[in-house]
Amino acid sequence: MSNLAYDATTDSDAVSENEIAAMSELRPVPRISIQAFCETESVASPIERAAADRRMSKAHLKVHMGGIGTAIDFYHSAQTPNLIIVESRDEPKQLVAELHRLAEVCDPSSKVVVVGHYNDVWLYRELIRFGISEYVVAPISMADIVSVISSIFVDPQAEPLGKSIAFIGAKGGVGSSTVAHNVAWSMSTLFSSEVLVADLDLAFGTANINFDQDPAQGIAEAVFSPERIDETYLDRLLAQCAERLSLLAAPSMLDRTYDFDAEAFTQIIDVAQRSTPLLVLDVPHVWNGWTKNVLTQADQVVITATPELANLRNTKNLMDTLRKLRPNDGPPKLVINQAGVPKRPEISAADFADPLELEPMAVIPFDPALFGNAANNGRMLSEMDAQHAIVKTINEVAHVLTGRSEIKSKKKPGLGDLLERLKLKK
Repeated sequence: MSNLAYDATTDSDAVSENEIAAMSELRPVPRISIQAFCETESVASPIERAAADRRMSKAHLKVHMGGIGTAIDFYHSAQTPNLIIVESRDEPKQLVAELHRLAEVCDPSSKVVVVGHYNDVWLYRELIRFGISEYVVAPISMADIVSVISSIFVDPQAEPLGKSIAFIGAKGGVGSSTVAHNVAWSMSTLFSSEVLVADLDLAFGTANINFDQDPAQGIAEAVFSPERIDETYLDRLLAQCAERLSLLAAPSMLDRTYDFDAEAFTQIIDVAQRSTPLLVLDVPHVWNGWTKNVLTQADQVVITATPELANLRNTKNLMDTLRKLRPNDGPPKLVINQAGVPKRPEISAADFADPLELEPMAVIPFDPALFGNAANNGRMLSEMDAQHAIVKTINEVAHVLTGRSEIKSKKKPGLGDLLERLKLKK
C-alpha cells in the first residue's frame, strides 16, 4: 500500500507469475456475503474473476453494474451483506457525500471497500476516518481484490493455515500413494515439521499398511460424523507413525459403500489445516464430485504417472482440467514413476512432458527390490536405505513442495555436452 491508497495494478485475463506468487500466500476467505457495484467493466471483470478463485469458494459474491447510486437504491429494500464493494468516478468531495448517503441505508456491521479513480491523500484519510475498510485506486487486478478481502476478513494474528498437498495417480497402480507417503515422511524428518497424512481411499487405502499401523479409528469416523469434527476430535482419530508424522487412516474395508457428496471432506481438511503445518492428501484414482473438490481446493496438486500412453492421456486431461479449475494457481506438479521397466516400451521423460508443457518434478526409476522390501516390512524407503538415489530424489521432491527449492531444468544435450564427452575420450 502506498501512503495515499492501495496501489493496484492493471488487470488482464492472464495471471502473472508475480500475482500467482502473491496469491499463494493468501488464506481462504471465510463464508461471507459480498456485493459489488461497478461503474466500469474494467473493475467489474477482475471482481467477477476473483469470485471464481479457490480462495473465495466459501464466499458468495455478486456483481451489479452501477455505482453508489445503484447500491443506495438496492439497499432501500434489501439487507446489506458482510462486505460492499463500490466503484465511483466522482471527485473526492462528491464521493464522500455519496458515501454518507450510502451509510444511511447500510447495516452498521457491513464493511465497505471503495474503488476510486483519484489517488488523493485527503480523500484516503477522510474515507478511513469515515470508517471505510479500504480505498483502492483503479485500475485493479483480480489479485488485488482477493488480497483486500482477505486482509479484511482473515485475522492476521491467527496462526496460518497449514499447506495442503494432494497426490493423485494418472492411473491406478502408478505408485501415487507410495510417493505421497514417502514424501510426507521426508518432510517430517528433513524439516522437523509436523505432517499429517490423510488416506482418502476409504475402501482400498494402503497408508496403514505402508506405515505399519492398525488404528481402531480413522478418517471414516470423521467423514460419517461431520457434526463432531473439531481439532480435539480429529486428534483422537490420528495414529502416530513417527515423532512428527501422524496418519488419518482409511478403514480399507468393504462393509459399506463410500458414496460421498462433493463437500464431504471439506470440513475435515479445514480442521486439519488449522492444526498441522503440512497436510498430505492421498487421493484415490477416481473422478467424482468430492475428488474434484479436494483437488480444486488443495494448495498444491501432484500427479504421479508411469511413462506410457494411457498415463499420458490421463495426465493431460487432469492437467487441462485442473488448470481451468485453478486458473490463479501454478500448474500441478508431475512425478514420473517406474521409469525403465525392462522390455517395456515406454515414452521418454522429455517426450512425456512435452505435450504437458511442464518439467517433471522427478523421474523415479523402476526398482522392485527397494520398493517391494519397504512395502513388505511396513517401512519407508529412507528407513531401508537412506543413501539410495531414489530416496535422494524423494527428498528433492519434499524440498520443492515446501518451497525450499525449485524444479531443476533438465537441459537437452547440446554443443557443451558434446565437447565434454570429447574431452572424456581423450
